[in-house]
Amino acid sequence: MAMDEPLVMGIETSCDETGIGIVRGTTLLADEVASSVAEHARFGGVVPEIASRAHLEALLPAVTRACERAGVALSDLDAISVTAGPGLAGALLVGTSAAQGLAWSMGVPIYGVNHLAAHVAVDRLEHGPLPQPAIALLVSGGHTSLLRVDDVTADVTPLGATLDDAAGEAFDKVARLLGLPFPGGPHVDRVARQGDPNAIAFPRGLTAGKDQPRHAHNFSFSGLKTAVARWIDQRRAAGEDIDTADVAASFQEAVVDVLTAKAIAAAKGSGIDHLLIGGGVAANSRLRAMAQQRCDAAGIELRIPRPDLCTDNGAMVAALGAAMVTAGVPASGLDIAADSSAPVTEVTVG
Repeated sequence: MAMDEPLVMGIETSCDETGIGIVRGTTLLADEVASSVAEHARFGGVVPEIASRAHLEALLPAVTRACERAGVALSDLDAISVTAGPGLAGALLVGTSAAQGLAWSMGVPIYGVNHLAAHVAVDRLEHGPLPQPAIALLVSGGHTSLLRVDDVTADVTPLGATLDDAAGEAFDKVARLLGLPFPGGPHVDRVARQGDPNAIAFPRGLTAGKDQPRHAHNFSFSGLKTAVARWIDQRRAAGEDIDTADVAASFQEAVVDVLTAKAIAAAKGSGIDHLLIGGGVAANSRLRAMAQQRCDAAGIELRIPRPDLCTDNGAMVAALGAAMVTAGVPASGLDIAADSSAPVTEVTVG
């Protein structure tokens, strides 16, 4: 049965952040996040086994904190929503197993939801009901995708995606080249503010005329990463100084230029005047600024959640679950299985 203001807990364990969110309808009551990023930093990337063990340790304390912050008891919940894919298989299993146990013990429905669709749904918590249809640009360490969203609970159509490195992955790799800490995105963003974005003409992947027929909505950042590495190697071989800020700013500008240009083109080509940007890279200050500037010029309404809702969190999972309850979408059932490669077209996983 559909409800207007369901109380829903969301559980997010797809990668290295354990997120527990509680929402009532479109009102965020609690958003607890326990990150294991510090445990991965010395490896320069996320180690799946470490992430899974960290989720095991952090999940139940995060549930307790979220309930205390929201002022609710587990018995008050109307439903449990959990990320069932895509993501790291072991990490997903921790979350889905916990959700199954909680849902069974309380006798409430469980929704296994898609991580990418949840990044779209979270904007409901800040800016209200989602426009239908909308173009969504999802940018993170594992995904860079353009989507047409007619109904975030049931109808999401992929328009394009990265053919190699995701944008966030490229940020991490370039940060490593520049000697910046992991994760690289925030550090590149910080350093780039002191640099000249036009200092170095780095390439814009899949933007040439010959690429448009097949790859108008696709992305490629591997060549850009390689171009940065070669530029640095050449300068070092010649004994020249490297201005880290200029490299960071020029690299960032290349990424953001491509992301925003393709997103605007997708909206215009689809006749849709709403663009939503989500995912961890959506917290990048230059992406937010350029997207706003280009959307204003194109007459497109831009929606980007505040930075703390862009990174992985339980609030986004709860937001999508609440939307499904409100819309009367059938629950997943206690036999849901995690799907590490779930396509975005499967908004309800399992």
